[in-house]
Amino acid sequence: MDVNDLSVQQLAEVRQQLEAELEHLSESFTQLRQAQVKFRDCIDSVKTASSQGQEGKDILVPLTSSLYVPGQMKNIDKYVVDVGTDYFVEKNSADAIKLFEGKCETLNKNLVDLDKLVNEKMKGLQTVEEIFKKKYAETQKAAPKPE
Repeated sequence: MDVNDLSVQQLAEVRQQLEAELEHLSESFTQLRQAQVKFRDCIDSVKTASSQGQEGKDILVPLTSSLYVPGQMKNIDKYVVDVGTDYFVEKNSADAIKLFEGKCETLNKNLVDLDKLVNEKMKGLQTVEEIFKKKYAETQKAAPKPE
């Protein structure tokens, strides 16, 4: 479909649709960034917990987002990690870090692809807005002027 062939009203609808898509894509981009930050935090946490002198250290263990219970660090080379869809497996520190790094890489690839898509949609929106302004100005010139 050639946007030059659309009416002013159709262009306005296309513009609204593109704006909604851009908003959704921007929200998705933000969510992917936040997930990537969380996985990087997981890597840092595993590295910190695996370091020497951590065994026997007092910690607070989260049961929910607002409920913590006291505990002690034991078996500092064993971690229970979520591998997706609420499946948990036990991994050693190196494998846990490798898993989280893999998830970060996957998210990074998705972010790059999403960024390209956002840029394409923005260019499309700019084109539609330019044509809309031009056609709207033409309709205003062609409209009869009240006397």
